[in-house]
Amino acid sequence: QVQLVESGGGLVQPGESLTLSCETSAFTLDYHAVGWFRQVPGKEREEVVCVGSMDGAPFVTDSVKGRFAISRDAAKNAVILHINSLLPEDTAVYLCPSVYRHPSLSCSGIRGSEFRFWGQGTQVTVSS
Repeated sequence: QVQLVESGGGLVQPGESLTLSCETSAFTLDYHAVGWFRQVPGKEREEVVCVGSMDGAPFVTDSVKGRFAISRDAAKNAVILHINSLLPEDTAVYLCPSVYRHPSLSCSGIRGSEFRFWGQGTQVTVSS
């Protein structure tokens, strides 16, 4: 079963930064739109950022603008989530799904159910 692998989570203090990585060895991520979602028990899964295929324009949800950014690392076949000024409410399991998508199509219109490949997630806990 094709999976993406998220890594980089951990326990951090408020105000610190974190870098999460999403990788796969099954296909080239460049041809996929990739999103980062976060899941808190008892709450609806939330998409925070995404990037279109072939390094298309990224989308960042309003609630995390200015603190979250997404980038690609082609050498590692990875998509990176950069998080600055972490807040306790950022505590969640972070998941990176992907779906093959034409470069002309924005990633912002992709519903969660449309992403085809998912990882197990990486836990981020923000606490002093």
